[in-house]
Amino acid sequence: MLFSLLAVPKLRRGVAAVLAGEDLPEDPSVRGPLARLDWLPADGADGPEETAAVREIAEALSLLRSDQVILEVGRLDGIPARAEESRAVCGRIARTVFERLGAERTLSEPELNAAIAMVAEDVALVRRDAVDAGVLLRSADGAEYRLAPRP
Repeated sequence: MLFSLLAVPKLRRGVAAVLAGEDLPEDPSVRGPLARLDWLPADGADGPEETAAVREIAEALSLLRSDQVILEVGRLDGIPARAEESRAVCGRIARTVFERLGAERTLSEPELNAAIAMVAEDVALVRRDAVDAGVLLRSADGAEYRLAPRP
């Protein structure tokens, strides 16, 4: 439920206000949904421990939504076993690599391997599934890779 609230700007501002120690907003379209979060400290009713814990979670969620997350999250130890899920994850990894290095670049296999290795343990699987998913284009000799245009 919290994630749903955080997706709506005025509700997100309401949650932020409560976390900052302010009273629940007067607007009923904000107050009503926030009042259903019985663990959220409303009008200072709960102790500082709960507020601190919620604030810590909010900060962690903020980090997960930023470009800095790559510095905080370790490598993926495993890729989903189902082919469809694996291709989706591997495609996303490949897109992320090229977004960070330059979408228009052509990378050699060793360059691509080094970039993927920062994110995932099984470099060959990521590379192969990203090609199979149509996210990466591979040269005929397999020496170079580039990002396929989005459909």
